[in-house]
Amino acid sequence: MEFIEYPDGEMMMIQLANRLAGELRQVLSTHDHASFAVPGGTTPGPIFDNLCSANLDWARVHVMLTDERWVPETSERSNTRLLRQRLLTDRAAEAKYVPLYADAPTPEDKLADLQEALTPELPLSLVLLGMGADMHTASIFPGADQLDLALNGTDRLVAMRAPGAPEPRITLSAAVLKQAMSRHIVIIGAEKRAALERAATLTPEEAPVAAVLPGSIVHWAES
Repeated sequence: MEFIEYPDGEMMMIQLANRLAGELRQVLSTHDHASFAVPGGTTPGPIFDNLCSANLDWARVHVMLTDERWVPETSERSNTRLLRQRLLTDRAAEAKYVPLYADAPTPEDKLADLQEALTPELPLSLVLLGMGADMHTASIFPGADQLDLALNGTDRLVAMRAPGAPEPRITLSAAVLKQAMSRHIVIIGAEKRAALERAATLTPEEAPVAAVLPGSIVHWAES
């Protein structure tokens, strides 16, 4: 794991967006397309605001979420909604979007179809992850019902239900995340830095982010 500390969050968001754009350009110079997985939530929004205007061949970038809440795009809880508002806009509006949600009562109803659509994108070119204070990443939560499958199985996508999560989730598995060509984790604040340091001493079952720390680049700012 490589750890990069920034003087402030604004500088981190700008510099990380520039780095991600550079890595995407590098992939596109040697591949037909780049597959780029990103998190939902509030933390990555400013990164997306900077990245969406990057001058690169977005038509050959395939964007997907690392995880999604099983809610329609019209819901304020939808990560897809956030992505369309803040990343898939400006120049990045030309990117191809690979969804992790389909109109069905449960993620299990569409899991096979979504996994089939994901397969051509693997291994992922570039992954950006977040981390919760409980040391979850993507929707791989401590205590989740399918935690062992998400951490140790070979499935590409896993339907998850976790304590404190109001709705079912669908998440990329640890196997998919670990096989990515490049992997970045972005965190903000003293609480999450302490959680990250603790995660490095725990098992993935206790701290799921520990499964993807080896080989990752962690970006941190205090605020």
